[in-house]
Amino acid sequence: MWKSLLLAAVALSLIAASINPKDEAWIGTRRSYWAFQPVVRPAVPNLSPNPIDAFLLEQFQAKGLSPSPPLDRARLVRRVTLDLTGLPPTAAEVQRFVADRSPNAYEQLVERLLASPAYGERWALRWLDTVRYADTNGYELDAERPHAWRFRDYVVNSFNSNKPYDRFLKEQIAGDELYPGDQAALIATGFHRAGPIHLVGGNQDEEMNRQEVLTEMTLGVSNVFLGMTVGCARCHNHKFDPILQADYYRLQAIFASVALKDSEIVTPAEKAAHEAAMKAFEARLKPITDEIAAIEKPVRERIKEERKAKLEKRFLDAMAISKDKRTPEQEMLAKAGNGQISPTWDVVVNAIEPSEKARRVGLRQQMHKLEFERPEPLRTAYAVANLDKAPVTHMLKLGDHRHKLDPVEPGFLTALGAIDAPGAPTGRRAALAEWLARPDHPLTARVMANRIWLLRMGSGIVPTPNDFGILGGKASNRKLLDWLAAEFVSSGWDIKHMDRLIVSTAAYRQSADIDAKKAAIDGENKYYWRMNRRRLEGEAIRDSILQTTGQLNPRLGGVPVKVPIEPEIYDIIFTEAEPDNLWPVLADKREHNRRSLYLLNKRTVRLPLLNNFDQPDAVSSCPVRANSTHALQALTLMNSDFVFDQATAFAARLEPGCSTPQCRINRAYELALQRAPKPVEMQLGLDFLNRQKMPLVDFCRALLNRHEFVYIP
Repeated sequence: MWKSLLLAAVALSLIAASINPKDEAWIGTRRSYWAFQPVVRPAVPNLSPNPIDAFLLEQFQAKGLSPSPPLDRARLVRRVTLDLTGLPPTAAEVQRFVADRSPNAYEQLVERLLASPAYGERWALRWLDTVRYADTNGYELDAERPHAWRFRDYVVNSFNSNKPYDRFLKEQIAGDELYPGDQAALIATGFHRAGPIHLVGGNQDEEMNRQEVLTEMTLGVSNVFLGMTVGCARCHNHKFDPILQADYYRLQAIFASVALKDSEIVTPAEKAAHEAAMKAFEARLKPITDEIAAIEKPVRERIKEERKAKLEKRFLDAMAISKDKRTPEQEMLAKAGNGQISPTWDVVVNAIEPSEKARRVGLRQQMHKLEFERPEPLRTAYAVANLDKAPVTHMLKLGDHRHKLDPVEPGFLTALGAIDAPGAPTGRRAALAEWLARPDHPLTARVMANRIWLLRMGSGIVPTPNDFGILGGKASNRKLLDWLAAEFVSSGWDIKHMDRLIVSTAAYRQSADIDAKKAAIDGENKYYWRMNRRRLEGEAIRDSILQTTGQLNPRLGGVPVKVPIEPEIYDIIFTEAEPDNLWPVLADKREHNRRSLYLLNKRTVRLPLLNNFDQPDAVSSCPVRANSTHALQALTLMNSDFVFDQATAFAARLEPGCSTPQCRINRAYELALQRAPKPVEMQLGLDFLNRQKMPLVDFCRALLNRHEFVYIP
């Protein structure tokens, strides 16, 4: 029976794939869903001077709810500072705000935070989640991308400079086409390469690899900017949303003309200076690499001869024929034979005599040390460009590149009144970007307004930010979302304006305390009768620890930093055959204390602190981070080398000017939680330090484990 069902499903898929993309009858009422309708600015209820609060109060009345009391001023400044910058305020900043009773004290605080460089870093962390950015390719080789970090810095700078969102969108999709000569716009096109890519050696199906790249590009745009599951139409017409299979491939055809290209953005003089510096560096490196090669060569040759003696005669015969005289079959046999006798590097290293192996380790350590002096690579944009000629794009049966159906022209979603994109290779992405950035586009402003609301309020009005379709989460307040979208466009696509509006509402400034009666009506807080209590991301926890201990290096941008990793993680990544350091870290420990945004983000290696606190894997778009609770989180914050080192630095920071336990406890609470300890906390601290004779560093470690430390109030 299951075989019959499978055949029926395949038949239905093929029937769906054959439907004419212009068939309005098939799209039918699907296009009438609210998310596909133009945004109409709703009238604001006459319930509050603040429009956002007015829409929420209107819903409270309908649901029998009421808002929660406001948060006290000390915790409010901690909330908004953590929220807008990802870093805690200082005790002095809290005290200054609490003491400032001027009518515009909160507005001034918000403006200062919006102007902070940390604001862009905070936003970038979440935007990069959504576009699935990492500094490596992923998959089994997971090679590093030496120039990808410029896209990360572009995102930080864009949020800090309050770049209009429509420009931000257009630069990422088609910066090279729309703004030729603008280096930032070229770097922005690294958006299309932010996701994983399968780059491996050996025989490859190049057409399949290309199809994977096009799939990544198509899904990137549809998830991030359209908030739609367009990928569901890859094999057949979307089962629920008005997206034809032809629409999917029309959208993919826009990217068919795209080439992945690293573009140098330097002057001829800079290039000449770099070449001279590289020549000098390689001259210093060559004696070391030559000596390593001299150690390995006899071992490699011996292994090859031993393996050659066991090789089948047909391979030996083919290898004995000179390359220019081999038939295609002999060439294939010779290549296979050489592959069988050539040892991999780990086999060679394991076969080296112990004394020579030790000498090789010393040489490689010299090599690693010298590598830190390698001239910086030429400034290069990890970007895209256009091919001279765009290949024809076909619909694919069940998404299989080997089974092509009808050809399609580049274009957009039929249900949204889309028109064809240009047929020439150049201009396709520009047309897509202009279409998405239209003020009357039904999805673009709604999707981004929802993302802004999610970041500030802890949950989206549409709880599935990447899926505004029929099967996506139901919008909890459609009128509010449409007002936000309309306001976003009318403000000139101003993200800081939207942030300012949201954090200035009474809803944002509510307490997060739970009221049992209200929870019985709305246990999930879909209607925002209280503020959502949110745990900090792993990156923000690490950054907050560094700021508390006085170790944070606030330098913006630059090449990703490798920090020391736990021995057990190192052993997982690297074989014991190579005992020297394959994860070289800078000697300058201040660089290890950069914000977590700037740590090397390797798809296959997650730092335990970040991984345990739900850092995304950067394989697929992550619009909402998971919020798990498990024992490894507590164990990491209590026992990791990083936390122990930082607790030691924290303790050292308390001692100057504090000669008594009371003074140190007070100072520790001010630094970590920006408040004085309560009497019971002071007594517990004294008991811990005096009666149990525990060292101050353990007290500091315990304070960094406080629930209050890792949660936004």
